[in-house]
Amino acid sequence: MGVERLTDDRAVLALRKYAVLLDSAFQVPGTKMRFGLDPIVGLIPWAGDVITGFFSVMIVIHAVRLRIPRVVIMRMMLNTGLDLLVGAIPLLGDLFDAGFKANLRNLALLERHAHTSMSATRGDYLFVAGCILVIALLLTIPVVLLWLLFRTVSWF
Repeated sequence: MGVERLTDDRAVLALRKYAVLLDSAFQVPGTKMRFGLDPIVGLIPWAGDVITGFFSVMIVIHAVRLRIPRVVIMRMMLNTGLDLLVGAIPLLGDLFDAGFKANLRNLALLERHAHTSMSATRGDYLFVAGCILVIALLLTIPVVLLWLLFRTVSWF
C-alpha cells in the first residue's frame, strides 16, 4: 500500500483518532506531558483495561490486514500485552499507561511499515527476542525456586 493510499485509508484515520484520544488528547498544564483517556478509563477496575485493550487490538488487526511483517505485528502484540498487563495494576498501571502510550507506539509501527513497505528492522527482532527472553525467565524463576524449596525440605 503506497503512501497516498495509506493516508486516505479511513481505517487508519479512525485508528489515529482513537490512538490520540486514548494516549495524548490532554496536556498537563504548564508541562509538555500529554495523556489520554487510557489512564482515566483504566481507573475502572478490569472494565477500563478491557475497553482500552479492544482499541489496541484493533490497531494490530489492521496491521495484519495490511500485511505488515510478522515480527512487527509480534512487537505490536507485545506492546499491547505489556500495556494490558501493567495497566491492570491499580494506580501504578494507570501511571504506566500515561507514559507508555502503546496505541501511539503501535500506530507509528503500522504507519512506518505500511508507508514504506519497509521490512522488519534489527530493532524489531531484538525487541521481540528480548521480550521472549524476559517471559522465559519469568516462567523459569518460580520453577527453579520451587525445585530448590522441595529439595531443601526433603533433606529434613
